[in-house]
Amino acid sequence: MLNRFTSEYLDGLANTNFAPAPKVSGRLSSFDGLLMEAIGLTLPVGTVCRVGDAASGVEAEVIGFRNGRTIMMNLGGPAPLLPRAPVRPIGAPGEAEVGAAMLGRVVDGAGKPIDGLGPIRGAGRWPLAGKLQSPLDRGRVREPMDVGVRAINGLLTIGQGQRVGIMAGSGVGKSVLLGMMVRAAEADVVVIGLIGERSREVADFLETKVAGEARTRSVVVAVPANHSPVLRIRGALRATAIAEAFRDEGKKVLLIMDSLTRVAHAGREIGLALGEPASARGYPPSAIAMLPNLIERAGSDAHGTGSITAIYTVLADGDDGNDPVVDSARSILDGHIVLSRALAERGVYPAIDVGPSVSRVMNDIVPRVHALAARTLRRHLATYEENRDLVLMGAYRAGADPAIDAAIAYHPAIMEYVRQDADASVTLADAVEELCGVFGDA
Repeated sequence: MLNRFTSEYLDGLANTNFAPAPKVSGRLSSFDGLLMEAIGLTLPVGTVCRVGDAASGVEAEVIGFRNGRTIMMNLGGPAPLLPRAPVRPIGAPGEAEVGAAMLGRVVDGAGKPIDGLGPIRGAGRWPLAGKLQSPLDRGRVREPMDVGVRAINGLLTIGQGQRVGIMAGSGVGKSVLLGMMVRAAEADVVVIGLIGERSREVADFLETKVAGEARTRSVVVAVPANHSPVLRIRGALRATAIAEAFRDEGKKVLLIMDSLTRVAHAGREIGLALGEPASARGYPPSAIAMLPNLIERAGSDAHGTGSITAIYTVLADGDDGNDPVVDSARSILDGHIVLSRALAERGVYPAIDVGPSVSRVMNDIVPRVHALAARTLRRHLATYEENRDLVLMGAYRAGADPAIDAAIAYHPAIMEYVRQDADASVTLADAVEELCGVFGDA
């Protein structure tokens, strides 16, 4: 018996292809609550590490190098770390879980499910940074997309594969407008990135805006404001990577990101921690330069049927339309929808300021009669706004100017066209019919 066990055991050891591999490990040299430095460790940027022991340690991501030391950003909360705590790599950089297994799920910036439905099984892999495309691999925007909002369908028509920004100050209705568009949008898959917003909004968004059938075709990446800036940026990259993978399968994807400004704020925190100079109103160059890399990943595929229609909310700090993030996003996006605090204060919701808003692809995707009717409405609205003070003060005499008379006559119809209840949905066909019926011959 003993001889048999010994022979089998020794034979098993002899036949095992054992190749010893050393465990890479370093030591923590400095830690200020957010930024960490490790010595004795050489890892590529983006690698996730465990700092401290398994019970009381935290995760950190490598973000750079300085004077022979590896610089990491804390991904967790406070932890009882000591000087020279062990630092070990636990994850390779730059991959996101993608595919049909993600539908109906809610994950955080690290890709971990937070919906209580257990682990995600059968998911594919996609680079977090995306796959670089040639400009000629991008398809033109040719087909309109119904988003259920009358003012957008009629006056700022969005196309499949377009990138649009919703720009406004705080509390003007960006998230409510997003919810209206999510419920009515005609898309195979909806990918929602809730980046840097209030934790309360995550549950509210899921229960009121992507409930029922919409939930089964949605993927939500939620990284609230109290999470690490690295996780917030990873959340934006993860949501975009998930959308790219679905586009590669030939699906029409709607990508919602609320908000692009919080992504830039996270980049600012990291840039300032690394010692970058603050140039544009406190933003280091890397924070602004990150936005084009993120936005340019959305769009249509010239060699397939898939597309990513992206809608980003952009917070204008202090209602400043020339904020660096707003200005940078406006220059890259294919259109922008400006929300007006003045309209919101007058009870006009959604508070879309039609004048400064524009869709750069609208003339390519709508019939000529539709475009002319929208242009007529804009002309009447601009004339009214230019002479608003005169009209309200009673200084304008009717009949003095036919253009102003027409603008005054059409203004109630214009406001009624823009106004829409949050739980209502107006199809693209109905919006165009109403617009052309009133302003087609005006």
